[in-house]
Amino acid sequence: MTGPRRDADERLRARLREAAGAHRPDRARILARVERGRAVGDRGPARLRLPGWVRVAGATAAVAGVLVAGGSAVAPAVRDDVPAQRSVTTPPGPREPGPLWSSGAVDPHSNAFWAQSTVTLGTSTPLTALTVELRVAQTGSVTSTGAWRSLPEKDFTFAVDERDGFVVYRWTLRPGRTVPAGAWMFAGQYHHERGGRDAGGDRYSATATAPSGSRTVRGDFTPGG
Repeated sequence: MTGPRRDADERLRARLREAAGAHRPDRARILARVERGRAVGDRGPARLRLPGWVRVAGATAAVAGVLVAGGSAVAPAVRDDVPAQRSVTTPPGPREPGPLWSSGAVDPHSNAFWAQSTVTLGTSTPLTALTVELRVAQTGSVTSTGAWRSLPEKDFTFAVDERDGFVVYRWTLRPGRTVPAGAWMFAGQYHHERGGRDAGGDRYSATATAPSGSRTVRGDFTPGG
């Protein structure tokens, strides 16, 4: 190609290269557009408004190279700075009248070989004595893999054994210790036979002493938290 047309193409390519080198993505504006896109219902990635010179020259081969370069520069900025979503678990509400309430749930992160059963115990007043017992039915190869509680470990004695067709977890508040008002968790973890395990036979109970007297709560487990 020779003559005026070739000179015009060379000038266009030079202009594109100069503009591409000078372009810097506005990160704050990009992130703001992404957040607005999420707020209206996750309609997909935010569309970036391209400069006018790119839209005008969109039919030329040189523009394709500019768009590729621009895309590779913008994408990491969005990916690195947008915070990851985190799930939040809301504690269950009261199920029994009085100062003591409870609920039981199979942890939603349980899988085909392993599970966790969690007892949540709530009290509106300090407790001077407390025993929590979790009974996991022996549905096949149920074996304890551990346990935990949200209260201090040193405040409790703990035992786990198997009896009467159950793996039994038992937490007992030590003499002289106190459970403050609040919601507290007691969890037993275990292996089981492969496949979905039926927790319909599992049970728990908690016996406590409060200023108003002794209280007992008991219940079963809901699947998946």
